[in-house]
Amino acid sequence: MIVWINGAFGAGKTSTARELTGLLPDATLYDPETVGDALRLLLPRERLDGVADYQDLPSWRRLVVDTAAALLAEVGGVLVVPMTLLRQEYRDEIFGALAARRIPVRHVLLAPEETILRARAATVGGDDAEGADGADGDRSWSRAHFAPYREALGWLTSDAHVIDNGALTARETAWCIAEALRSDKVALCDIVQTPEPTAETVAAGVLLFDDHDRVLLVDPTYKPGWEFPGGVVEAGEAPARAGVREVAEELGVVLDQPPGLLVIDWEPPCSPAYGGLRLIFDGGRLSPEAAARVRLPGPELRAWRFVTEAEAAGLLPRHRFERLRWALRARERATVLNLEAGVPVGGS
Repeated sequence: MIVWINGAFGAGKTSTARELTGLLPDATLYDPETVGDALRLLLPRERLDGVADYQDLPSWRRLVVDTAAALLAEVGGVLVVPMTLLRQEYRDEIFGALAARRIPVRHVLLAPEETILRARAATVGGDDAEGADGADGDRSWSRAHFAPYREALGWLTSDAHVIDNGALTARETAWCIAEALRSDKVALCDIVQTPEPTAETVAAGVLLFDDHDRVLLVDPTYKPGWEFPGGVVEAGEAPARAGVREVAEELGVVLDQPPGLLVIDWEPPCSPAYGGLRLIFDGGRLSPEAAARVRLPGPELRAWRFVTEAEAAGLLPRHRFERLRWALRARERATVLNLEAGVPVGGS
């Protein structure tokens, strides 16, 4: 199990984590900042200069999960992880990858008043002064994260068990967390457990449209970026039928016939993913009445919306947007397009 201690810079995460490690049986402190330190030594300077924070590095997010899994395999028990996560898509990526490895996560947010955080940021070398160089860097770097922290509080407070530790010592805060864990007040993160593939997969996505030809996208909780309704085709299952099944499971929408094929896209392997075939189907238009009946499963999808092609470009990862773009062209031409890595091939 992982106890992830989140909070703004200066909230007391690291000192609390040290105290909590001593209170929980078989607990080990794991600070993902050490992964960032290693990447600073390993990555080329031009790559590091291209990001404002090592959390923006896909390798950091992947290694945080890999290292956690390796530590738990080595020592077992509980990992106590003090780490600020303010971007929900990074939380989705990391917690979703942990869930895929069947590693349960209990999420705690330390949330003292901002006046207390600002006072701590004004001190030199305060706790949780992550990623800065020197006292002035500590203070300015911490202050720069107050606005993103305020913006993130909406999803953080609904996702995590909140503790106002403004008047508490690190020891007292750790006791509060330990007691909340014992009494099950800190719930397991309600995130879908999607097993990581071990070979190439076939996946079916279904495009659904409204009366203005906007396409329906969904926002998964377990990975970053928006997506089409759909999922992996199960063994012995026809891809179109898989698309129908996924639309019913994800949206509560029952298609009365198998959808027509728009795009076949071969996704090349890119470690750690295996790639495979991605098929996009045309599910047709949803009436306003049918759209009003859309219901999302709690742990798997956060939201859905109809978007224009231009709006989709800002929501979908690049490779998914290319797949959508060509699927829309295929729909306009009443044809099927064959893609490789998002690029038409074979005279399409």
